[in-house]
Parts: sequence; structure tokens; C-alpha cells
Amino acid sequence: MKHLIATAVLSCSAMAYANTSLPNYNTDSHLYEFTQTYDLIAPKGSQGQANLWVPLPFNGEYQQVKSLHFEGNYLDAYVTENNKYGAKTLFVTWDKEAQKRDLKVTMVIETKDREPMVKGALEHYTPPKDIQYSVDVQEYLKPTQHIKIDGIVKQFADKIVGSETNPLKKAELIHQWIVANMERDNSVLGCGDGDVEKILTTGVLKGKCTDINSVFVALARAAGIPAREIFGIRLGAAEKMGKYSKGAFGSADEHGVANVSGGQHCRAEFYLAGFGWVPVDSADVAKMRLAEKKAVEDKDTQAVAKYLFGNWEANWVGFNHARDFELYPQPELAPINNFGYPYAEVGGDPLDSFDPKTFKYDYVSKKLQ
Repeated sequence: MKHLIATAVLSCSAMAYANTSLPNYNTDSHLYEFTQTYDLIAPKGSQGQANLWVPLPFNGEYQQVKSLHFEGNYLDAYVTENNKYGAKTLFVTWDKEAQKRDLKVTMVIETKDREPMVKGALEHYTPPKDIQYSVDVQEYLKPTQHIKIDGIVKQFADKIVGSETNPLKKAELIHQWIVANMERDNSVLGCGDGDVEKILTTGVLKGKCTDINSVFVALARAAGIPAREIFGIRLGAAEKMGKYSKGAFGSADEHGVANVSGGQHCRAEFYLAGFGWVPVDSADVAKMRLAEKKAVEDKDTQAVAKYLFGNWEANWVGFNHARDFELYPQPELAPINNFGYPYAEVGGDPLDSFDPKTFKYDYVSKKLQ
């Protein structure tokens, strides 16, 4: 059996002449062991080489992969970021003659709650007179196949923000509009396809997390605010938001163990010049409303909506910001909509990423501290 271990090593250096610390709005820390097991089942009639693309978490200021280990009976396996968005990917391939296609991936992940709004960091935010976005931020002002920013999307954005010019206040108006007007629809496949133009054109203001948070992203971009989705997965119970709903924001047993095979969740964030990226999750407000049968005006709904504009609880880890892009190595299906689920092909025929039982994969998370 082949296996590979990668461990994150952090180093730091001290400078005697400097004693300045940057503001840190990440609060409570969480440590999880996240185990994925795969036993790929070829679709009926499919044969040939099997290829699997697994989204892996990125390392950033609010999340770190402390260790990564994978093993299986594969022909080859390696980690790559060779795509437009630098989405970290574990690519695995099995020989066409393979009778079984096994893989086990184990990660230890540290996450931190992002709470700039709770900490009062944006209480007196004033945008620069001359806003200039860096090259990497400018990417998130552009349209994609599913994130249109002209036509009906621009019309909605203009109507929602009106004469407001402060980007923070414009983003809040968009969030409030979504909270008041969009609903969760559990019949939608996976996390939804996030086709914003279709949602606004049909007037069917319903969907799951990718649908709802993509509406936020598209409207924000149309209003001149850089914004992006972050595709990821819940890892367990929500200690802070759990008081409003025991299930909507994630759950686990009394030992902190959770089966998260269906726990994929898309969040969003927007960029403020002079500050940085700000978390938001309009979709989880709709999910809580449906789970607890709450009206928009209910005090719990309003409390959740307030927290989820500018804050996230980190019983979740992000994989990537990728949208309408090509995986590497390129599969038969290209481009793909997003990369929050594993993707696989046998002889070029795709497996159903949204159904863990037929794919076949199993995800288990355990909170370590």
C-alpha cells in the first residue's frame, strides 16, 4: 500500500528592533481530525482508468492544515495547485485493471472563529478616497459563467444599494435584502449551482448555500465590491450558533464525532479597501429559518443575521474560492462549476459527487480540542 505524509512546519523569526503587532480578529481556536475514505465504484457500463480530484483545505490566517496523510492502492497520487485559482487538490489515479479503488485521507486541521464585527473592528470604517484594489483582489470583481454582474443582476444591485457609497454599508444592504427575500430549498441537489442570473430572472428566490451566497457575491460585484464564495465543509457542532439551532449550523455526538459526508457548505466574503476580507453567510440565515420555522422578523433570525454579517464560527473549513474553472489534470468535464465536492471519472465517465453512497466516500470529523 502506498502512503504519503505531509506535515505543516511553521517557523518564525524575532526582530529586536520591532515590537508592533497587527490586529487579530480571529478568536476561539478549534482542532479537528478529518478522515476521508474512498472506495470508488465505477458507473454501470464504465471501464478504464479511474481519476479522482479531492479538494483540500488552504492554509490561511484563520485555518491551518497541521498534517496530511494519504494511503491507498492507487497507481499515483500527488497534491497540486496547478489551476487558475490555486485550489489545492489531491489528484489520485488507478490503473484500468484495478478491481478496487481505495483511498484514505487523514488531516489534522486548526480553525479559528473569524469575528471582526464582534470585535468592533469595522465600527468606524471609512473607505479610502481613492480605492485601488490589488491584482489578486481585482479577480473578484469580474463575472464568471454563473456569476453575471450585468443585466438583471446589475439592476437588482442598483435598486438594493440605492445612493449608498460606503462599501461596507452597501454589502450590509445586500445581506439584509437576501435575508428578507430568499429562502432555503432542501430539494435542491448538492449545494445548488449558484446560477444568479437564472435565480433573479425566474424570481424563484430559493436554493441552498451556493445559490444564496452566490447571489450575495454577484450583487456585491455588480455594486463594485470585490466578493467571492468559499467552498468548504462543516466539521462538527456549532458552539456559539447552536443556541439558535441544534442542527442548522452543524452537529456532532457527545464525543465530538460527526459524519460529515453531506456537510459541504459554501460561505462568502467581501473585500474592504484598507481593511481586507470580511466574512458573511447569508445562506445560513435561511437554513436556520427553515430548520426552526422562524419568520424573518423573529428575534432569533435577526440575531443570526446580525452575527453572520462580519463573523463566522469555525466549525467549518474552507477548500477554495474556485468558480467556473478547469481542474488539473483536466478531466473530461471542463470547466466545472465549483470544487466543494470530490470529483471522479472512470474511463471519462463522471461519478455522482453529490451521492456519497454511490460515489463512494465517507467523511468523519472528530473534535480534538
